[in-house]
Amino acid sequence: MRYKKLKIIAILLSGLGLTGLKAQDAISVSGGDATGTGGSASFSIGQVVYTTNAGPNGSVAQGVQQPYEISIVTEAGKTNGIELLISAFPNPTTSHLTLNIENPGTIDLRSLSYQLFDLNGTLLETTKINGDQTIIEMNNRVAATYFLSVTNENKTLKTFKIIKAL
Repeated sequence: MRYKKLKIIAILLSGLGLTGLKAQDAISVSGGDATGTGGSASFSIGQVVYTTNAGPNGSVAQGVQQPYEISIVTEAGKTNGIELLISAFPNPTTSHLTLNIENPGTIDLRSLSYQLFDLNGTLLETTKINGDQTIIEMNNRVAATYFLSVTNENKTLKTFKIIKAL
């Protein structure tokens, strides 16, 4: 009888000890449940994939995913007499960035310049644009997110979010 009581107490104490344990969790931006004829799965969006499980009907990546964001942050609407198509590529970049200006129309390209900012808003570089294509060296920059603004006489025409990869 005495050993039976000890066993019950040991089981209760170990059970109470396990209740304090928590599994890994993450704050994800989105997620849900997917159901099909082969079964169901829960998913989340927002973390890096760390494990992939393959089966006879396909594979599933466990974890969450974090895609590259390629976006234009701001763009001036209609501006009097200015018709420009401005693009920055490749984004993400590793070594250099090409700033391409098409259809300059009535604007003088010599009045354009670009500014490169870090995430803190610190101005890192200001350079005049001399032609349709401008190469911006990114080799000396650390891997981070930057903002590239194209201006015409201190009026911002377009701002890009640039990702500098390793």
